Formats: sequence, C-alpha cells, structure tokens
Amino acid sequence: MISFTKRGGIVFVLIKVEILYDGRRGISMIKATWPRETPRNILVRMPNWLGDLVMATPVLHDLRKHYPGAAITAMCQSNVAGMLKCDPNVNEVYSYTKPSGWIRRSNPPEIIENLKRGQYDLGLLLTNSFSSAWWFWRGDIAHTIGFNTNLRGLLLDRPVPLPLHVRTQHLVLTYKALLEPLGIRQSTTAPQLYVSPSETLEAKKRLANDGIAIERDNIIGINPGAAFGSAKCWLPDRFRSVTEHLLKDPRNVILYFGDPAGTPLVNEICRGLGPRVINLAGKTSLRELLAMIQLCHVLLTNDSGPMHIGSALGTPLVALFGSTNDIRTGPYNGGVIIHKHVACSPCYYRTCPIDFRCMKRIEVDEVYNAIVKQLALRK
Repeated sequence: MISFTKRGGIVFVLIKVEILYDGRRGISMIKATWPRETPRNILVRMPNWLGDLVMATPVLHDLRKHYPGAAITAMCQSNVAGMLKCDPNVNEVYSYTKPSGWIRRSNPPEIIENLKRGQYDLGLLLTNSFSSAWWFWRGDIAHTIGFNTNLRGLLLDRPVPLPLHVRTQHLVLTYKALLEPLGIRQSTTAPQLYVSPSETLEAKKRLANDGIAIERDNIIGINPGAAFGSAKCWLPDRFRSVTEHLLKDPRNVILYFGDPAGTPLVNEICRGLGPRVINLAGKTSLRELLAMIQLCHVLLTNDSGPMHIGSALGTPLVALFGSTNDIRTGPYNGGVIIHKHVACSPCYYRTCPIDFRCMKRIEVDEVYNAIVKQLALRK
C-alpha cells in the first residue's frame, strides 16, 4: 500500500506490506498492514447534520471497544456538538464553527493549528468533502481513513471506496465500512445517545410545572418539521387534525418540538388547541430536547434529526417518509414507518416540484391509529 505523509513541509512516500502464507492455497500473499502501531490518539470528524451524526455514533462505540486505551476526540460543528456531551465512548468533543467564505473554509488557521496540537495518530473522516480531508492533511494527522470521493484520494492514507450498495443500505452500515481497514467488521452496534440523570430530572420538573405526570399521562411528542426542507414534511393541517383526535382522550398530552426556524409553523399548528398541548418549539436547547424526547411514550415525526434522536434513545416512533428512503435513513432501532411508495419517491428534493403525492396520501386516521397502537404497548 502506498501512502503519502506530510511532516515539517516534507512529503514522505511510504510503502507498507506484510508477506503472509495461505495454507489452503499454498502461495504467499502480500497484505497491507496498517497502522503498524496501535493508535493512541484518535480524531473522528463527525457528520454535520443532526440525524447523520446520530447514525454515526456506532463508529465511536466500535472504536472504543477496539482501542480501549486510546483517547478518542469527536470533531463536530458547534450546532450539533452537544449531542455527544455525555457519550462515554469519547474523551473529548472538539466543537468548532464552520468558517465563512471559500478561502477561510479551505485554510482555516485556527482549526489547522488545533489539529496539529492534538498530535493525532489516526483520523476518521465521516464527511465526504474535499475540505475536511484537506484539513486533516494540513493538520498532520498521521493516518487518515475516509471515503474516496471528491478527488481527495491522495490526501488519505486509506481511501475507502463507497460501498456498492450505498443507496440501498442503511447509512449506519455505510459509516461502519470506514472501520474495515482497522479490522473492525460485522459490528451489530446500533446508534445510541446518552442523557444524564440530572438532565432527565430537570425535564420531569419542567413537565410537572405544566401539570404533566409521567406515570399518569400519555406523553406524545410531535415533530412537524425537518431541517432539510418541506418535501420531508407532512402537511401542517394534518398534524393539527391528529392532535385534535388525540385530545379526545383526557390522558393524552402533546409536546410539540421544533427548532427556531420551524417555530412559526409550530405556533400555527398549536394555536387554540388548549393547555394539554405544550409548544416547545424554539424553547429547548439540544440537550433539553434529548431529555424531553426520552420522556415521550411515543414520538410522531417526519424523517429528521429528532426522529433519529428518538430512535437512539429507545422512544417508540411513528415516522412519516415521503421524499427520502426509509431503507437508507429510517429509524435504525425500529418503529412504525408510514411511507407511500409512489413512483417519484424517493426523489431527495428539498421542495416538491409537482403535487406532493407522497405525503398527501398519508391519511390522518392512519397516523392516529399508529400512535394509539404504540401507546397501547406501554400498558
């Protein structure tokens, strides 16, 4: 295996091989050995999107199991870094703000210097951009693994080809393919997030202030938005109709979630629905969102970051799919998936260019009945 390593402005070309004997075939084979020494300081560049980061968490678990004595740092954009605050598989979360402008994105001096100071001997790129590989190269990461995309192969010590079934397998499995050069294969690890006891207690207190009792009430979370675009989202009036149906049972209380950008949408859906509908849109931090979703007895959601959060926390789900592929990005830990497989789905558009048939064919009664069935399982 030929690799390129940069140290002190000098580029070294390294050729590392191991001669093995195959007893079954009676021939010698040449096999790459990489890395030769057990990594002690590992940097993992996590995905930028909330849901993608959740689906990448098995990589952290598997690295920790494979290298129990290593220090593992997760590198995350600041808007998603809080997701890993309590993760026992990482020693440190390096949070950074994405530089603005093409020139600063290609050569951000503060990020490059931080990488150099870290003296990382193994780096995993779970992002596919050229810039992320360039940062690792400039930051003197000793050995780097990443997918061989966007003309960045020469910057990687182990350029991994995209899996043949990348569009028909779950993204969790795609991320795990980057561990194969390290000898980590056939992992069954599922995405998992961690909420501290104090965070859970604070969430319970917040609900109690609104008269909600965990033991008595059915707590139903609803997430009507999706950061990627409106093509992922069921119609707002149907979320409202489902809510009205649910409110007929006095045991049901509904928590509406949403980020600041989605707050106007949630405000409109919740208008006039009464005290058993709690509008939390734009009113929770990322960590508070995790704690609240963990307390829900069922979560109704579009394909979104909160859907993957609920899945990783073990919250029962009713997940609505339209423009995206539930095989590739569905809730990995299970749940009820409602997806009308119309001819144009999945299209992966941010907004629907035609008649939005994939979401319009999902009926209110169908969703309501799925929620009721999920609630019945907690009895």
